Amino acid sequence: MAKKGSKRGAPGGGSLRRKQVKKGEKVYAYWEARITTGFDPGTGRQTQRSFSGKTQKEVREKMQAALVELARHEYREPTKITVGEWLDIWEKDYLNSVKPLTRLNYAQHIKNHIRPALGGKRLDELVGADIQRFYNQLIKTGRKMPKHTKSGNSAKKDGKNVCVSASLSAKTVKNIHGVLHRALQQAVKLGYIRTNPADTCDLAKTEKREITPLDADATAKFMDAIRGHTFETLYLTMLFTGMRRGEACGLLWDCVDLDKGTITINKQLQNIPGERGCYRLVSTKNGKGRTLKVASFVVNLLLQHMEAQEKAKLNAGPLWHDEGYVFCNDIGEHLSPHTVYHNFKRIVASIGMPNARLHDLRHSYAVASLQARDDVKTVQSNLGHHTASFTLDVYGHVTEQMKQASAARLDEYIKLVQHEKGN
Repeated sequence: MAKKGSKRGAPGGGSLRRKQVKKGEKVYAYWEARITTGFDPGTGRQTQRSFSGKTQKEVREKMQAALVELARHEYREPTKITVGEWLDIWEKDYLNSVKPLTRLNYAQHIKNHIRPALGGKRLDELVGADIQRFYNQLIKTGRKMPKHTKSGNSAKKDGKNVCVSASLSAKTVKNIHGVLHRALQQAVKLGYIRTNPADTCDLAKTEKREITPLDADATAKFMDAIRGHTFETLYLTMLFTGMRRGEACGLLWDCVDLDKGTITINKQLQNIPGERGCYRLVSTKNGKGRTLKVASFVVNLLLQHMEAQEKAKLNAGPLWHDEGYVFCNDIGEHLSPHTVYHNFKRIVASIGMPNARLHDLRHSYAVASLQARDDVKTVQSNLGHHTASFTLDVYGHVTEQMKQASAARLDEYIKLVQHEKGN
């Protein structure tokens, strides 16, 4: 005769029942389902998960969805940590390979936007609709900002501070999305959540900022204005190589081969977050190095610059800091990118171009290269863009002009052929 006893439910088993709870004089009814998800390897006891809701249908659907996941071996135990707690972990343990300034930007987006809106929500309960509403609200009203008077104090009404809403640009919201998506994707890899809820979000279209490169006349005017300036060689090198400001300020002589006429760009000078005036060399924006074959004009500039630097080194004597920077101050220390920028702004303002940006020197190089009929792949490589498609996206108007010019040249050729045929 079989021995009587309790039976252990196999994983995937479940039960559904109606329950009541009394609060004060009122009795509340609800439905509860419970499923067996497995067994504790230490005690052998069942591990279970329960679901509750107002209606039997609602709870049954939750239970059946979990049972399907169990059958497909896709089920994961829910995590009890909040979005805010996960962001703390992610910031601390998973951003070690990120540049310091980028890490600071991530932290600011989390502190100012993501945590206040979503931090208290359970990580495994966060859905795409929650995130979409968050993004929509940022576009609509941004976040609450204190309204300041002319004296810089918060405006008051009836003794209370008045706050006004400041909407965020689509580009800023896209950056915030990038941070949140990356954090959630790491949670997927670790098994905290099954899918990334940010995948389903629809972002507002960002407005492309119009680039304003220097044309030939403006370039000539600028070159006249910087003649004899302390940063003349630096600005001209940026103008004719497309280097970014941080790349130029972080350029070392070890990366310059004047015999071959090449410059290798594999690092940039970047401010250390939270430490004003302190800089360090970090990798380039895309994390990859590139080697440029530069014009002989640039080679001659750098040869003259090297000779002038050797004289400055002798004059400085023991005060010289031999750090190997191509562009440095009178005692060999690296230049401040902010100083380079502010000097540029003063120069362009003095010649009637106050809206010119230092980054426009890079755009000017790119446009000049394309107009000289350099292929897009070469221009992309020289600029250090991730892809040629990105280069085309930024400088598409130039390529359109080149297409029109090409069509015009073809028309002239066809006319010439027809003329010869007529003769």
